[in-house]
Amino acid sequence: MNIGVGLPTTVPGATGELLLDWARRADAGLFSSVAVLDRVVYDSYEPFAVLAGAAAATSRVRLATMIAIGPLRSTALLAKQAASVHGLSGGRLTLGLAVGARTEDFEAAGVEHKGRGKRLGEQLAYIRGDVDGDRVGPSRDGIEILVGGLSGPAYARMARYADGYAHNGGPPRAFANAAGRALAAWNDLGRPGKPKLWGQGYFAFGDADQGDAYLRDYYAFTGPFAEKIAAGNLTSARAVKDYVRGYEEAGCDELVLFPTVADAEELERLQEALA
Repeated sequence: MNIGVGLPTTVPGATGELLLDWARRADAGLFSSVAVLDRVVYDSYEPFAVLAGAAAATSRVRLATMIAIGPLRSTALLAKQAASVHGLSGGRLTLGLAVGARTEDFEAAGVEHKGRGKRLGEQLAYIRGDVDGDRVGPSRDGIEILVGGLSGPAYARMARYADGYAHNGGPPRAFANAAGRALAAWNDLGRPGKPKLWGQGYFAFGDADQGDAYLRDYYAFTGPFAEKIAAGNLTSARAVKDYVRGYEEAGCDELVLFPTVADAEELERLQEALA
């Protein structure tokens, strides 16, 4: 199983300088990818802009959206953003997409929340089918696509259009259940092989209270469930090792660990825990 690391694009106190330094350190370390989250109504950085910067600061790691909310963007613009990052990075983009759950993001973007599943399906068909590829360049050839979500239609979109499935975090048993459904959808469609399976988690070695507070705020829209998400914050080397082992045993191909504290020392301590 490969291990990737998230860039702290949504974490309070993160600066542009820190994000690029974080990407450079990850590229020089043991990580296989760097990844970003996507929000509109939050004090956060736009994911494709950050990945474009990371493309210039790195040479090895894959650049992933875990995930980007496809329906917030027009289809042609989404394809243009993805293809641009893919081209700038020399073909290293992993494009994770999902419908998004927060209504305030859609309101701020001036996009209808209803029907977003249908729009995402159309976007996937456009990108994967290279529709308008001669006009809306650069080339989208070779972009690795993941689809996230826990609904039946989400798994169906993944099986039809994507290279793999992106899970939204939680304990290894939750990932195992979702991975099983993704594999079933893949097989039902008669696709050969199996989908790539990506998972994620959160960590904080320094100020764990600060990390927990960030997760409660970031996931406040879920109500009381935000407390469960915060309780899953990995705050010790042992917790990280156990989490990694659980995901590996569940069949995960790439596990991305997202920081909840904006401090470069967090990245160094994560590497020590994984060494």
